[in-house]
Amino acid sequence: MPVKDPKELFVVLLSDARQSTERTTRLMQEISQIAQDPQVKEALEESEFVAGQTLAKLDQCFKLIGEKPAKLSRRLHDVLVEDLRAEAADIQSPVARHLYILAKAVQLIHFRVSEYIALIAAAEISGNRAVGELLESCLADRLMAVERARRLIRNIVETKVQGRSAA
Repeated sequence: MPVKDPKELFVVLLSDARQSTERTTRLMQEISQIAQDPQVKEALEESEFVAGQTLAKLDQCFKLIGEKPAKLSRRLHDVLVEDLRAEAADIQSPVARHLYILAKAVQLIHFRVSEYIALIAAAEISGNRAVGELLESCLADRLMAVERARRLIRNIVETKVQGRSAA
């Protein structure tokens, strides 16, 4: 898709963020079905819920700039999902599987974080403060998800280490 000016680039980036959020929501649903640890499952379901709110915010951004999401064809997300499914299926240890799932979830979240940083900069350049504020709230949600995943990883490791110490 040829991009002629900064506004078109912003629409493409915003469309990509929206499409990625939809795909990530579906992936979180799938990953939460694989996860057996209740805390991991709860965190993934929470991320799924927040992603629904993010979609509403992104739709509002499109409304504010008077544009519709562009249709994009992206393969990166599909490749990540295929790899995640294959790798998770091969991991026998429940603890290792949970750590792997959380690590992959954090990777996906970091992709989203970088998207929002670029989108916020683009909104600032365009002078659309309301769009920038909506995008900043999306970024804050993503950063909160990273922190939650970090705590879960730490809890899993601490529980495993304490189990070894007690034995």
